[in-house]
Amino acid sequence: MSITNQKTPTLIALLGGTFDPIHLGHILPAQETAHWLGAKQLHLIPAHIPPHKADTHANAKQRTKMVALVCDKSALFTLDHRELKRQSPSYTVDTLQQIKTEQPNASLYFIMGMDSLLSFTQWRSWQDILTLCNLVVNIRPGYPHLTLEEALEPALKSRLIYNLAQLQRQKTGQILIHESTPVDISSTTIRAKIKTGSDVSQYLPQCVYDYIEQHKLYR
Repeated sequence: MSITNQKTPTLIALLGGTFDPIHLGHILPAQETAHWLGAKQLHLIPAHIPPHKADTHANAKQRTKMVALVCDKSALFTLDHRELKRQSPSYTVDTLQQIKTEQPNASLYFIMGMDSLLSFTQWRSWQDILTLCNLVVNIRPGYPHLTLEEALEPALKSRLIYNLAQLQRQKTGQILIHESTPVDISSTTIRAKIKTGSDVSQYLPQCVYDYIEQHKLYR
Protein backbone atom coordinates (compact mmCIF):
# COMPACT_ATOMS: atom_id res chain seq x y z
CA MET A 1 0.00 0.00 0.00
CA SER A 2 1.37 3.38 -0.96
CA ILE A 3 2.07 5.79 1.87
CA THR A 4 0.87 8.58 -0.40
CA ASN A 5 -2.75 9.35 0.34
CA GLN A 6 -4.48 12.54 -0.68
CA LYS A 7 -6.76 12.32 2.34
CA THR A 8 -3.77 12.53 4.68
CA PRO A 9 -3.07 16.17 5.62
CA THR A 10 0.24 17.63 4.58
CA LEU A 11 2.53 18.03 7.57
CA ILE A 12 4.30 21.37 7.54
CA ALA A 13 6.83 22.48 10.13
CA LEU A 14 7.26 26.20 10.75
CA LEU A 15 10.13 28.15 12.28
CA GLY A 16 9.90 31.90 12.74
CA GLY A 17 12.56 34.30 13.89
CA THR A 18 14.45 37.47 13.25
CA PHE A 19 17.31 35.47 11.68
CA ASP A 20 19.77 38.30 12.22
CA PRO A 21 21.68 36.33 11.00
CA ILE A 22 20.37 32.82 10.45
CA HIS A 23 22.93 30.34 11.80
CA LEU A 24 23.53 26.67 12.59
CA GLY A 25 21.78 27.06 15.93
CA HIS A 26 18.61 27.67 13.93
CA ILE A 27 19.23 25.26 11.10
CA LEU A 28 20.52 22.03 12.65
CA PRO A 29 17.89 21.64 15.41
CA ALA A 30 15.17 22.61 12.91
CA GLN A 31 16.32 19.92 10.48
CA GLU A 32 16.48 17.35 13.25
CA THR A 33 13.00 18.27 14.46
CA ALA A 34 11.49 18.18 10.98
CA HIS A 35 12.90 14.70 10.36
CA TRP A 36 11.60 13.57 13.75
CA LEU A 37 8.13 14.78 12.83
CA GLY A 38 8.28 13.33 9.35
CA ALA A 39 7.79 16.76 7.79
CA LYS A 40 8.74 17.18 4.14
CA GLN A 41 8.52 20.97 4.34
CA LEU A 42 9.92 23.39 6.88
CA HIS A 43 8.94 27.01 6.37
CA LEU A 44 11.48 29.56 7.57
CA ILE A 45 9.58 32.76 8.37
CA PRO A 46 11.72 35.87 8.87
CA ALA A 47 9.97 38.52 10.97
CA HIS A 48 9.73 42.01 9.50
CA ILE A 49 9.09 43.89 12.73
CA PRO A 50 9.54 41.54 15.69
CA PRO A 51 6.97 42.55 18.35
CA HIS A 52 9.38 42.06 21.27
CA LYS A 53 12.47 43.66 19.75
CA ALA A 54 13.22 47.32 19.13
CA ASP A 55 14.98 46.84 15.79
CA THR A 56 17.09 44.51 13.72
CA HIS A 57 20.75 44.95 12.77
CA ALA A 58 20.59 43.74 9.16
CA ASN A 59 17.65 45.08 7.21
CA ALA A 60 14.72 42.96 6.03
CA LYS A 61 16.14 42.53 2.53
CA GLN A 62 19.50 41.32 3.85
CA ARG A 63 17.96 38.92 6.36
CA THR A 64 15.66 37.56 3.67
CA LYS A 65 18.60 36.97 1.35
CA MET A 66 20.51 35.04 4.01
CA VAL A 67 17.49 32.80 4.64
CA ALA A 68 17.01 32.37 0.88
CA LEU A 69 20.62 31.21 0.54
CA VAL A 70 19.99 28.54 3.18
CA CYS A 71 16.79 27.44 1.44
CA ASP A 72 18.64 27.11 -1.85
CA LYS A 73 20.91 24.51 -0.25
CA SER A 74 18.15 22.22 1.07
CA ALA A 75 14.91 20.91 -0.39
CA LEU A 76 13.50 20.75 3.13
CA PHE A 77 13.53 24.51 3.69
CA THR A 78 11.09 26.98 2.15
CA LEU A 79 11.39 30.74 2.52
CA ASP A 80 8.06 32.22 3.62
CA HIS A 81 7.93 35.96 2.85
CA ARG A 82 4.56 36.79 4.33
CA GLU A 83 5.70 38.56 7.51
CA LEU A 84 8.19 40.66 5.55
CA LYS A 85 5.35 42.02 3.42
CA ARG A 86 3.53 43.45 6.43
CA GLN A 87 4.03 46.99 7.63
CA SER A 88 2.99 46.00 11.15
CA PRO A 89 4.61 43.85 13.84
CA SER A 90 4.88 40.13 13.05
CA TYR A 91 2.38 38.17 15.11
CA THR A 92 2.39 34.39 14.91
CA VAL A 93 -1.39 34.13 15.06
CA ASP A 94 -1.77 36.20 11.88
CA THR A 95 0.79 34.10 10.04
CA LEU A 96 -0.83 30.82 11.06
CA GLN A 97 -4.27 32.04 10.07
CA GLN A 98 -3.00 32.96 6.60
CA ILE A 99 -1.25 29.63 6.08
CA LYS A 100 -4.30 27.70 7.28
CA THR A 101 -6.52 29.64 4.86
CA GLU A 102 -4.16 28.82 1.99
CA GLN A 103 -3.67 25.16 2.99
CA PRO A 104 -6.75 24.11 4.98
CA ASN A 105 -5.82 20.42 4.90
CA ALA A 106 -2.32 20.94 6.22
CA SER A 107 -1.30 20.01 9.75
CA LEU A 108 0.92 22.80 11.06
CA TYR A 109 3.69 22.30 13.62
CA PHE A 110 5.22 25.48 15.01
CA ILE A 111 8.76 24.95 16.36
CA MET A 112 10.00 26.92 19.35
CA GLY A 113 12.44 26.75 22.24
CA MET A 114 11.61 26.19 25.88
CA ASP A 115 11.93 29.89 26.75
CA SER A 116 9.23 30.68 24.21
CA LEU A 117 6.94 28.05 25.68
CA LEU A 118 7.40 29.46 29.18
CA SER A 119 6.28 32.89 27.94
CA PHE A 120 3.72 31.57 25.47
CA THR A 121 0.64 32.76 27.41
CA GLN A 122 1.95 36.32 26.91
CA TRP A 123 1.79 35.97 23.11
CA ARG A 124 -0.99 37.72 21.27
CA SER A 125 -4.08 35.48 20.93
CA TRP A 126 -2.20 32.45 22.23
CA GLN A 127 -5.42 30.50 22.65
CA ASP A 128 -6.17 31.04 18.94
CA ILE A 129 -2.68 29.86 18.02
CA LEU A 130 -3.45 26.53 19.69
CA THR A 131 -6.54 26.10 17.49
CA LEU A 132 -4.40 26.46 14.36
CA CYS A 133 -1.35 24.33 15.01
CA ASN A 134 0.57 22.05 17.31
CA LEU A 135 3.63 23.39 19.11
CA VAL A 136 6.94 21.53 18.97
CA VAL A 137 9.24 22.56 21.79
CA ASN A 138 12.94 21.72 21.56
CA ILE A 139 14.59 21.05 24.91
CA ARG A 140 18.02 19.81 25.87
CA PRO A 141 18.38 16.02 26.12
CA GLY A 142 17.89 14.89 29.68
CA TYR A 143 16.11 18.04 30.81
CA PRO A 144 13.77 16.93 33.63
CA HIS A 145 10.18 16.89 32.46
CA LEU A 146 8.91 17.59 35.95
CA THR A 147 10.85 20.85 36.06
CA LEU A 148 9.22 21.93 32.81
CA GLU A 149 5.74 20.96 33.97
CA GLU A 150 6.12 22.83 37.25
CA ALA A 151 7.03 26.00 35.34
CA LEU A 152 4.02 25.86 33.01
CA GLU A 153 0.54 27.16 33.51
CA PRO A 154 -2.11 24.41 33.80
CA ALA A 155 -3.64 25.35 30.43
CA LEU A 156 -0.38 24.34 28.75
CA LYS A 157 0.72 21.54 31.04
CA SER A 158 -2.36 19.49 30.17
CA ARG A 159 -1.41 19.56 26.47
CA LEU A 160 2.11 18.14 26.80
CA ILE A 161 3.15 15.10 24.74
CA TYR A 162 6.51 13.40 25.18
CA ASN A 163 6.18 10.65 22.59
CA LEU A 164 5.19 10.84 18.94
CA ALA A 165 3.06 7.74 19.46
CA GLN A 166 0.70 9.91 21.53
CA LEU A 167 0.28 12.44 18.74
CA GLN A 168 -3.14 12.68 17.13
CA ARG A 169 -2.45 13.87 13.60
CA GLN A 170 -5.90 15.35 13.03
CA LYS A 171 -5.81 17.56 16.11
CA THR A 172 -4.32 20.93 17.00
CA GLY A 173 -3.31 22.36 20.34
CA GLN A 174 -0.89 19.60 21.27
CA ILE A 175 2.53 20.51 22.67
CA LEU A 176 5.18 18.03 21.61
CA ILE A 177 8.40 17.97 23.59
CA HIS A 178 11.43 17.06 21.46
CA GLU A 179 14.86 16.48 22.93
CA SER A 180 16.99 18.01 20.19
CA THR A 181 20.76 18.25 19.97
CA PRO A 182 21.62 21.79 21.15
CA VAL A 183 23.87 24.13 19.22
CA ASP A 184 25.21 26.66 21.70
CA ILE A 185 25.30 29.83 19.64
CA SER A 186 23.02 32.83 19.23
CA SER A 187 22.66 35.62 16.71
CA THR A 188 23.59 38.10 19.44
CA THR A 189 26.87 36.29 20.11
CA ILE A 190 27.67 36.01 16.41
CA ARG A 191 27.11 39.74 15.88
CA ALA A 192 29.32 40.55 18.87
CA LYS A 193 32.09 38.28 17.59
CA ILE A 194 31.95 39.83 14.13
CA LYS A 195 32.19 43.30 15.63
CA THR A 196 35.38 42.36 17.47
CA GLY A 197 36.88 40.65 14.42
CA SER A 198 36.54 37.09 15.74
CA ASP A 199 36.06 34.18 13.37
CA VAL A 200 32.42 33.04 13.18
CA SER A 201 32.66 30.69 10.20
CA GLN A 202 32.06 27.61 12.36
CA TYR A 203 28.64 28.92 13.40
CA LEU A 204 27.27 29.75 9.96
CA PRO A 205 26.54 27.97 6.69
CA GLN A 206 29.26 28.90 4.22
CA CYS A 207 26.80 30.76 1.99
CA VAL A 208 25.65 32.96 4.88
CA TYR A 209 29.20 33.58 6.06
CA ASP A 210 30.21 34.65 2.55
CA TYR A 211 27.22 36.98 2.28
CA ILE A 212 28.03 38.65 5.60
CA GLU A 213 31.65 39.11 4.53
CA GLN A 214 30.69 40.43 1.10
CA HIS A 215 28.30 43.03 2.50
CA LYS A 216 30.33 43.79 5.63
CA LEU A 217 27.38 43.22 7.93
CA TYR A 218 27.47 43.59 11.71
CA ARG A 219 30.69 45.58 11.70
